Amino acid sequence: MRQIFLDTETTGLDWRSGADRVVEIGCVEMEDRRLTGRTYHVYLNPERDVGDSERIHGLSDAFLADKPLYAAIAAEFEAFVAGAELIIHNASFDIGFLNMEQERLRRTKVSVLCPQVIDTVKVAKEMFPGKKASLDALCDRYAINNAHRTLHGALLDAELLAEVYLAMTRGQESLTIGLDDAPTTTASSLVLGGERRPLRVLRASDLEVAEHEKVLADIGKKGPCLWLPPQEAVPST
Repeated sequence: MRQIFLDTETTGLDWRSGADRVVEIGCVEMEDRRLTGRTYHVYLNPERDVGDSERIHGLSDAFLADKPLYAAIAAEFEAFVAGAELIIHNASFDIGFLNMEQERLRRTKVSVLCPQVIDTVKVAKEMFPGKKASLDALCDRYAINNAHRTLHGALLDAELLAEVYLAMTRGQESLTIGLDDAPTTTASSLVLGGERRPLRVLRASDLEVAEHEKVLADIGKKGPCLWLPPQEAVPST
């Protein structure tokens, strides 16, 4: 399954009237729960002042002045997302803005190009009732390093959301995950006639081991990683 983590930054909250516009789009692609390395990222000239929103995303009028208009990137953006399942934090906000931008150009709405959407705010509230569901709160919950997120940024937030979503849906609570012959995840399903059923042991391939080590190395670059040996102290000279 092809999925895309998507985030936008805007000049404000009013997409219904078209008063506010999109200033940044960030997308991260995933296929079959593996990040492909493909991304889509663009800054946009909103054809209006950014106003107070600059304190949220840090994008000034001067910075955005020479950036393309949405009309110039609409086709390439559509090509990147079309047919994928979108995963968005507070999806109604981003979809509302993108639909508005598409409708201004009389182009197909994003909600039609990508009818399947997962809202991770709703997922988080169902998993953790009464708890904060912001992206920062979820990063804290899953020990994802977001210290570099001093301002909102569409691509950065999409990348963090990908890490959060994979952590939220990894399903490691079940000892039988991934076993083709396990109909349920209960302990009783592993016992037949008073004897424990043998479990299939699936060994990781060399390629999977290499990919695993690469993921750990990437995590280690962002901060301490429990699955990596501690770095030896470098003697002072």
